[in-house]
Amino acid sequence: MSTSIKAVQLHFEDVSVGDEPPRLAKAPLTTMHLMRWSAAMENWHRIHYDEKFSITHDKLPGLLVNGSFKQNFIVQALKDWVGLNGWVWKVSFQFRKMDVAGTSLWVWSRVTTTHELKEYGLVELELGIVNEEGRESTPGKAIVALPYRGKRVPYPFVPPVDFAGAF
Repeated sequence: MSTSIKAVQLHFEDVSVGDEPPRLAKAPLTTMHLMRWSAAMENWHRIHYDEKFSITHDKLPGLLVNGSFKQNFIVQALKDWVGLNGWVWKVSFQFRKMDVAGTSLWVWSRVTTTHELKEYGLVELELGIVNEEGRESTPGKAIVALPYRGKRVPYPFVPPVDFAGAF
């Protein structure tokens, strides 16, 4: 027996300034997660898998969560929110603090501005990654395109030429 999951599409009309999309939890990140990500990305810097080296040689607090791993979490959270017919257009963030193995992380976001265009709507968000203590390590912002109800964001997505948003 097979089951199918019906995806719910978010539409531009469903979004308001101040909305907070669901947080994406990544908890806790183990040394195995870090090693597997390092292997997949072919990032062999020892600070991601050799704890003794990380602490004694590089004087770090432990094994560091890969920046590209955190980048992936942000894009995953945005894509999950916009749905199959939405489009993650722009993402910008900064790595300001280190996150170490054993830490639980959450990607959060908040709608700051909406823009009605002819064929779709654009939504600007502030976002970040926080740990279980609420400490922000990776602040940023994003712009996503959402379809109007009964329509689709054109594919391939062609960004507006004259848009002067948050970036």
